Amino acid sequence: MFFISKILKEAFLGSLSSVKQIAIIVIPIMMFLEILKDIGIIDRIAELFSPLVRVYGMKKESGFPLVIGVIIGISYGAGVIFRASKEFSLPKKDLYLVTYFLICAHAIFEDTAIIAAIGANGFLILSVRLIAAALLTYAASKWFDKKAQNEVNL
Repeated sequence: MFFISKILKEAFLGSLSSVKQIAIIVIPIMMFLEILKDIGIIDRIAELFSPLVRVYGMKKESGFPLVIGVIIGISYGAGVIFRASKEFSLPKKDLYLVTYFLICAHAIFEDTAIIAAIGANGFLILSVRLIAAALLTYAASKWFDKKAQNEVNL
């Protein structure tokens, strides 16, 4: 019985330590991103992403939810995607493509910092996620274009 309580105590203290490390990384990032959003820098960043979304055949306004999802994560990004889809009348194709990109590359700074804190190569993780996201989204955009063309030809 003593052995089990010792294991549980160690697991609990280890978990608290992990939560503390995550909080030290995540809370400042979230505060910083809220400040950037409030002063309009996130909108400017979305403008910078407009050439990327054009590669996928998406509307320029799709860049904003994409940036939010990449930086902050899917949870907050989902709310932005819903709002942007109504505000900018984003087509379903754009919404799907933003989602595909975010499947691979959501919360890249936060996740990379957490993974690097436990000893992984953050640059490698970040690079692989962004490349995978770009390739998956590009393939999906071509599939959507081909599907749309086939529907027109019917």
